Amino acid sequence: MIRRYDATRDDLDALLDDQPAFRARQIWDGLYRRGDDLDDLTDLPKSLRARLAEELPTALTEVTAVTADDGTTLKWLWELDGGARVETVLMHYDDRSTVCVSTQAGCAMACSFCATGQAGFERHLSVGEIVEQVARARRAAAPQRVSNIVFMGMGEPLANYDATWGAVQRLHGDMGISARHLTISTVGLVPGIRRLASEDLPVNLAVSLHLADDARRDELVPINRRYPLSVLAEACHEYLDAKGRRLSFEWALIDGVNDTETDAQQLADYARPLRAHVNLIPLNPTPGYEVRGSSPHQVRWFRDRLRELGINATVRQNRGTDIDAACGQLRAGHEATPVNAPRRSDRRSL
Repeated sequence: MIRRYDATRDDLDALLDDQPAFRARQIWDGLYRRGDDLDDLTDLPKSLRARLAEELPTALTEVTAVTADDGTTLKWLWELDGGARVETVLMHYDDRSTVCVSTQAGCAMACSFCATGQAGFERHLSVGEIVEQVARARRAAAPQRVSNIVFMGMGEPLANYDATWGAVQRLHGDMGISARHLTISTVGLVPGIRRLASEDLPVNLAVSLHLADDARRDELVPINRRYPLSVLAEACHEYLDAKGRRLSFEWALIDGVNDTETDAQQLADYARPLRAHVNLIPLNPTPGYEVRGSSPHQVRWFRDRLRELGINATVRQNRGTDIDAACGQLRAGHEATPVNAPRRSDRRSL
């Protein structure tokens, strides 16, 4: 059985071979361009809607939906076929709405500060399971328009490359979301970055960097042992040369670990040749990582120091912390396994 958003246009044509030719176009446009649910497609006969609901069921079963930030942040917990669970976050801002989607149930990257990584890997998501997250969030956001999609939820998008890129194509080509409003995050899977550079859509690339020193990054982000910082920089240069899009580095600020003068200098030296923008994210609490995020004072100091060093740096607003919907907190109800923090740097900035 094909799930609703995994069905291709050819699949839909074959399913509706007993219907007038315009029906498939009508349904495809309703599901994607207009963002309707089947029940909302009132220009279809009721019997056809019932048949499609049976033959093209949805892939996501809502387990919970919780809100935070005065209703401007909404997090869903979904159950997939086989019982795996993933989470999706919808965030409303004054000028836009953003959906943060998951690409895997769990994650094999084992980043020590991330609750998803602590929970381990279960399985990849399909194209349709990724796209349906956006479709469901878009209906919940109405009448406000969802304009930005970030592949920053559970999982490493480039470790599930084919489904991630298939979802990008569907979101861009069928839902009409600009490639410039699609952002793929990675902890530094170099082969995936190089594949992205060869694709035809100029999506945004965000690299979860967090340390610009190989010895310590090896501990915090284990994939660095396979693709060290020099190799990662080469791949990022290739992407910039191919796409001309701004590169972002994500930097979760951890008290005494990566928020010192040395860290600022190392990050600036790494980011400057790549003309990278730096998103600073005060570390969000996770059950398995007993280290504090940097204080508000230290966050401001680190941002200002980067700017003094010629780096465009901003502090990302934490959203959904109290419902475990913020960066690094998604874990779909799994218990986190405690891990050790990397070696702490000497603080010389205060």
